[in-house]
Amino acid sequence: MVIADELPSSPRLQAATVGSAIDVRGVEKVYRGRVRALQGVAMQVHRGEIFGLLGPNGAGKSTLVKILTSIITATRAEGHVLGMPVGHKPTLARVGYLPEHHRFPDYLTGGQVLDHYAALSGVPRATRRTRRAELLDLVGMKEAADKAVRQYSKGMRQRIGIAQALMNDPDLVILDEPTDGVDPVGRRGIRWLVQRLKEQGKTVFLNSHLLGELELVCDRVAILVGGRVVRQGTVADLTRDSCRHEITLRGGPPSWVAADRLVPGPEGSARFTVPGDDPEAVQPLIDRLRTEGRTIVSVVPVRESLEDLFMRAVGADPGPSGAGVPRPVGEGSP
Repeated sequence: MVIADELPSSPRLQAATVGSAIDVRGVEKVYRGRVRALQGVAMQVHRGEIFGLLGPNGAGKSTLVKILTSIITATRAEGHVLGMPVGHKPTLARVGYLPEHHRFPDYLTGGQVLDHYAALSGVPRATRRTRRAELLDLVGMKEAADKAVRQYSKGMRQRIGIAQALMNDPDLVILDEPTDGVDPVGRRGIRWLVQRLKEQGKTVFLNSHLLGELELVCDRVAILVGGRVVRQGTVADLTRDSCRHEITLRGGPPSWVAADRLVPGPEGSARFTVPGDDPEAVQPLIDRLRTEGRTIVSVVPVRESLEDLFMRAVGADPGPSGAGVPRPVGEGSP
């Protein structure tokens, strides 16, 4: 995926990114008087951050996104989007949106798609022309701009979709499953683009089932289960209780290590854990092990992955042992 080095400039992007882009509470949606899709959702998305919404199928993610974008009306909702009450239609002029199952007219070219949807958003013709050229270059679709959408691959359609979501120069960009069906190279390019949007002061709201993708780019996440937000915060904060150091030694374990701290290690070695993420707490243990003449193979800080956290939040068993596989701190997803 070829993408440009810079985002199109915008006067609005110079505005301060303080406060909340989305601040809602008590959001409820009842269908046909019986099906409670959302049950008192409270969520805050800071301006200028990348925020991830995740949850199992049927959790209410799509319903919440449609309420935020005024596609459907909430049974009850308090709060605001970009400083205006939820459901305020004129605010949509400052929102860019890529639906999960978007379908552009397949007889239009990529360039025509951008022009068409920008016109629907009220973008002036001269501005559309400039933005179209810049965004086609940005998402690596400049060479395919004059090809009909019917000739595009899934990845190319996603890239055009992201470009159309940016044509109105939005302050808030909502991307619903932006990397769905995109190959690893394309996913990396989309991650790059999302990071650039943040650097330019835009707020990005991501809805995705690819937990590894969210973990790589999101500042904060919310986990929606059964129509309720059960976890919300940074991944670091939400997984803090699982942080620990794993020390691997050659030979058997020291007699002074409690049995409940021992974990399986490679054959011919012993491994035990030290709770917490403070490296200072590990130093006395390392000194003691060296004094005893033991060979330290490794000292690795680990924490839960976002996937492990998600599995706990939804009450699912993440593996045969009933516990997630620890991830070394700083290790990304492939």
